[in-house]
Amino acid sequence: MADLLIRNATLPDGRTGCDVLVTEGRIVDVAPRLSAAAAHVLDADGYLLSPPFVDAHFHMDSTLTYGLPRMNRSGTLLEGIALWGELKPLLTQEALVERALSYCDWAVAKGLLAIRSHVDICDPRLLAVEALLHVREQVKPYLDLQLVAFPQDGVLRSPGALDNLKRALAMGVDVTGGIPHFERTMAEGAESIRILCNLAAERGCPVDMHCDETDDPMSRHIETLAFHTRRLGMQGRVAGSHLTSMHSMDNYYVSKLIPLIREAGVHAIANPLINITLQGRHDTYPKRRGMTRVPELMAADVNVAFGHDCVMDPWYALGSGDMLEVAAMGLHVAQMTGVDAMRACFAAVTANPARILALDGYGIAPGCRADFVLLQARDPVEAIRVRAARLKVFRAGRVIAETPAATATLHLDGRPKSVDWTVRSSV
Repeated sequence: MADLLIRNATLPDGRTGCDVLVTEGRIVDVAPRLSAAAAHVLDADGYLLSPPFVDAHFHMDSTLTYGLPRMNRSGTLLEGIALWGELKPLLTQEALVERALSYCDWAVAKGLLAIRSHVDICDPRLLAVEALLHVREQVKPYLDLQLVAFPQDGVLRSPGALDNLKRALAMGVDVTGGIPHFERTMAEGAESIRILCNLAAERGCPVDMHCDETDDPMSRHIETLAFHTRRLGMQGRVAGSHLTSMHSMDNYYVSKLIPLIREAGVHAIANPLINITLQGRHDTYPKRRGMTRVPELMAADVNVAFGHDCVMDPWYALGSGDMLEVAAMGLHVAQMTGVDAMRACFAAVTANPARILALDGYGIAPGCRADFVLLQARDPVEAIRVRAARLKVFRAGRVIAETPAATATLHLDGRPKSVDWTVRSSV
């Protein structure tokens, strides 16, 4: 007898009436009307059963610090960086762990079961690194947490940052990070990419760089990142995060750049909530949106993911760990309102970031891990539209979070007694 049988589910690829059979934490069969017995049977009632949400870009060391030690009054990127510099000397490992664990609780409740978090290594104490390594082990049974050694103040610009980064990798941090556009000069930015990519290649670890997070169209470090990715044979293991300068570049240069990114196998990570908030701050009107060229990158077969980036920290006062909110913002900012484009935005918070994190056994197919989310929606587009309730969240075939269905009771003569904002098609 199997452990779990989910009946009558809709899958993100459009298949309906599917049954999913689970044994020992793995999916053993997916097909309509399976003739199988299981210890637990769940009727999905036609709702969407999706692999878990994945956040390819986050900052867990700063999350839930909003208001410490003061508010970001301007709401700008630069004041946020200054604020984080004020806060770092006041951090304690205990508080870092407590906030990170609280955020992981939020994430699980939202069906977000894999996160890549950048962790600042410019503090020589490496308190945040130690804290998040501890958190990574503690949440391992229910959430995959990858850590990026991130030199927030510049690996060349900040004294001792390169040594700190090497120490962080030796302690067990998973990914090499960087921030070339924040170095003192364009030349030092390019040099930082060369140094960090060489280091990652030597250690056999992936690379994920904050790259060109600026409105300056001449910030072109993604080109250098793509070059070194090919030079070192690291295709598929390198990501460029933000890439917001591409929004301001001229079309001719971009027509050259995007094929370079594709040929190098570099992943692109946009952060819609934060890019739309922090970019274009020097504009009057018209204001640039600031998010990278998501539909054009996708059309060129570049793997594009959306990240949450920040939740209640010096850079962003909002957020709750809801990747459907991220997908919705990305959809609107990129004007991706065609049917296929909206489905692509759902993939940008599920399958696409799972490729970046190289998650083992991700998906809903025989042999995959039995990690999935039952959403109160009939398809991915509806899930984005209504920010669908996560009715049940599964890890290894076991329910680890539940949310009641979203409904409202009506007191209207001659009308239904309740609404849930979903639509059942009829002719």
